[in-house]
Amino acid sequence: MKTIFLFISLLFSPLLFAKGVLKGYVFDSQKQPLIGANVFWENTKDVVITNDEGYFEISGTPHKDHMLEVNYIGFKNKVVHIHSFNDLQTITLEEDNELGEVVIEKTPPGTIKSRTSLLHSEKITTKELHRAACCNLSESFETNPSVDVSFSDAVTGAKQIQLLGLAGTYVQTMTENYPNLRGPASIYGLDYIPGPWMESIQISKGAASVKNGYESITGQMNVEYKKPNGTEPLSLNVFASDAGRYEANADASLILNDKLNTGLFLHYSNETASHDDNNDGFLDSPKKHQFNVMNRWHYMSGRYASQFGFKVLQDYRTSGQTMHTLTPSAVNKDNPYEISVNTNRGEFYTKNSYIVDEAEDRNGNVALIFTGSYHDQKSQYAANKYNVYGSNLYASLMYETGLGKMNQLSAGVSMNWDKYNQSLYLAQPITDQPNEETVTGGYVQYTFNKDDKFIALAGLRTDYSSLHKKAFVTPRLHLKYMPQPWVNMRASAGKGYRTVFVMPENSFYLASSRKLEIASNLAQESAWNYGASVSFYIPVRGEELTVSAEWYRTDFDNQVVTDVDSDPHAVKFYNLDGKSYANSFQVEVSYPLFKGFNILGAYRWMNVKTEYGGKLMKKPLVSDYKAMVSGSYETPLKKWVFDLTAQFNGGGRMPTPNAENPLWDKRFDAFTILNAQITKNFRTWSVYAGAENITDFKQKNPIVSADNPFSSDFDATMVWGPTMGRKFYVGFRYTLGK
Repeated sequence: MKTIFLFISLLFSPLLFAKGVLKGYVFDSQKQPLIGANVFWENTKDVVITNDEGYFEISGTPHKDHMLEVNYIGFKNKVVHIHSFNDLQTITLEEDNELGEVVIEKTPPGTIKSRTSLLHSEKITTKELHRAACCNLSESFETNPSVDVSFSDAVTGAKQIQLLGLAGTYVQTMTENYPNLRGPASIYGLDYIPGPWMESIQISKGAASVKNGYESITGQMNVEYKKPNGTEPLSLNVFASDAGRYEANADASLILNDKLNTGLFLHYSNETASHDDNNDGFLDSPKKHQFNVMNRWHYMSGRYASQFGFKVLQDYRTSGQTMHTLTPSAVNKDNPYEISVNTNRGEFYTKNSYIVDEAEDRNGNVALIFTGSYHDQKSQYAANKYNVYGSNLYASLMYETGLGKMNQLSAGVSMNWDKYNQSLYLAQPITDQPNEETVTGGYVQYTFNKDDKFIALAGLRTDYSSLHKKAFVTPRLHLKYMPQPWVNMRASAGKGYRTVFVMPENSFYLASSRKLEIASNLAQESAWNYGASVSFYIPVRGEELTVSAEWYRTDFDNQVVTDVDSDPHAVKFYNLDGKSYANSFQVEVSYPLFKGFNILGAYRWMNVKTEYGGKLMKKPLVSDYKAMVSGSYETPLKKWVFDLTAQFNGGGRMPTPNAENPLWDKRFDAFTILNAQITKNFRTWSVYAGAENITDFKQKNPIVSADNPFSSDFDATMVWGPTMGRKFYVGFRYTLGK
């Protein structure tokens, strides 16, 4: 009875570990993993080496006198007293500044592509995030060749990511391994996560594990916040740009006792300057104000571990025409076209786990996640008003156990509830749309691992949608084969599903005069994703040349098509009638040319097509290709860091213009973006300065009919490039060491 009670009452957190095997991570003072650190029991000769994530496992027999020793060249040796093998160790080494002749030969990369991971994934660490301004999640991918971030329109600042050629709604966005930023939060949510709060970003391509649900179609993006038991007591970040943007971030952790610790995170930013560099009468970027606070707790005792916390956010933004931007010849100059989007949002989560079987070859544990959010968004586009109040609850109960050394079994059940109360005051009324869905289901997943050389994962889940009144099945399969230590081969296949709530996810189309035409009885989206990749780690002149290539294809069985081609004065949403697919091929090469200098080059080709009104065409406003060259140089002991990134974006198709009165071209041209940053590091603080869009490239006339926004031709959603020119910025980081 006691076991059943614990099974039901627990809430999810990171897994605890079996007796006899101690597991942990080794980091430097900047929370970067130390690759190749020596870990061993004091007075013994058996040594284990940390992997590319700083992770280690070392066997032994628990005893209160066990002392674990860790050493790494250029860092002070550290001895840790191990009380329990159930605790995941986080060990931080300090640089040995007294050894003036020691030069650190190698440093871990900012983006870690794990060789041991089954999924085709990469981890963007704080080191990579520090290579650019990285004021929030939307600005975290400037040096990443896999993920694109683009503006949804030219006035509200709404952004979306693209992965494998498809919009971010097909990427399952998660924080701390639970689904988040749904509905209206998917439009502006990339701005809701401050960069200095993040410990890492994990990106996996293709079909993901069925543990986290059925919604991943092109991949998953998971954000990990800084952990109160593994971060520094205090960190500060201050940022300012010549565009009039100011930002301050602070996070603090407090260890209350050996079982309980907490972290507090604060963020404030504003951007109130008016910019109209192209003199079209509209602000080039919205005026914004954001306040963000988060508190998280971590508790661990014996077999039991718990995490819980909350987050509240206030985000206000205004844009459009102002008396400052209007010209004397502007139409309706006495009645400017103004836009406002005001959001208040709250989130909570709780995650606990309990070990039910400590046997070394089983490590059975049970866990439960429970999260919720409330999103209050009030927006006005001239005379049109749209208010949405979104609520979400999510719960997942999971059980995992080993079945010997090579087999693992996972199973669980989950529930997700979404509800959107909407108030619309539009000049052109739209049909009523569904606003609530509850999905319940369960999964089972089996993993076979033969010495990390061959790994197979097969997962199957079944869910039921209260909105679509049907059950649906999600199968997924992942394979990894390592014929040699320097070759990794992966393949995956799986299905994904998604329910579309049109207005909560597409309200930015109100920044136009297009009529919204939404078909009734929109079906659930479903698609298959197939992918394969190969990575080579080739020794060249004492260094490692990394070459990787990948191919992914997404095939839709059904899709809610967003059609801006059939009518230049309307945007239509309807069920797919025909084909819709996306092909993505990417090749990437990285190599340290000389000591301290790393260079990365990548090229990605995309072919995304959908049938619009019976005609198969490329998806509009998507570049045909993207290339990137990025270089980073660190002087000895990381005192100076220099970063330079060039993005080469291919041209693409524009939505079909009006044949009788074409107001835009049929295609847009290729363009290049150049970013650079210099960082000076001191013992506990650093300063950085940089420039974005150095070539000052701007899309000409991103707003159609900007001189008469109340006409039927007005459209601010035809964005394919940057709307702001060159920007300079400076910043300051401070970290109080333990």
